[in-house]
Amino acid sequence: MPRDDVCQVENRCYGHLCLLERCSARQLAVRKSITHIHVRAINMRASRGILSVGSLQFPCMIGRSGRSYRKKEGDGTTPVGCWQLVALGYRADRDLPPRSCLPARPIGISAGWCDAVGDRNYNRPVKLPYTASHEKLRRNDGLYDVIVILSHNQRPRIQDRGSAVFLHLADPKEAPTAGCIALSRRHMAFVLAQCGRRTRLVIWSSSGCPNHGSQKLPSQHGHESHHI
Repeated sequence: MPRDDVCQVENRCYGHLCLLERCSARQLAVRKSITHIHVRAINMRASRGILSVGSLQFPCMIGRSGRSYRKKEGDGTTPVGCWQLVALGYRADRDLPPRSCLPARPIGISAGWCDAVGDRNYNRPVKLPYTASHEKLRRNDGLYDVIVILSHNQRPRIQDRGSAVFLHLADPKEAPTAGCIALSRRHMAFVLAQCGRRTRLVIWSSSGCPNHGSQKLPSQHGHESHHI
């Protein structure tokens, strides 16, 4: 464990998830962050999956329509690929910040995310109120009390190829997501404590048979740096 000073982290701004420039090393409770988190399911149409962290496995919910190589807006699929964990947001009015070496910030009251195909801010954070279609990041149902922004469809950012794909808390009734990956609150806390800026979340094409037999990871995509 590093000494109790500060751990420098990258300073970016994702709408109202303005990332911390510094975080206390005492809060991290992570000796060494993992490099990859893996999500698999029994077949491409399944909405229940298994999220693996090292040798540990946790049940997770994925898109109501399963997984897809070519996600489209509103299709209900979780995109296959290797995604960076870009930023961590949490509801400071409901809980303490999660332990993690991901850059983190409370979710602001006016934090939103644009999902309107054709809008110039498609798949970008926006400040509410916003005229085009969007998601509110401060939800009443608690699913976004802890949320991790993934790098899906950020570089390049392509219209109609999916927006607002996050890692967030699961519905207590275990309902599938609209395309995100969801974990229980207890499992989310454990997983985030293992994560750092180099951690990637890998959505595999099929259980035990990645990329049609290839043992290589799905391709990784970059992320945009938003300064709003």
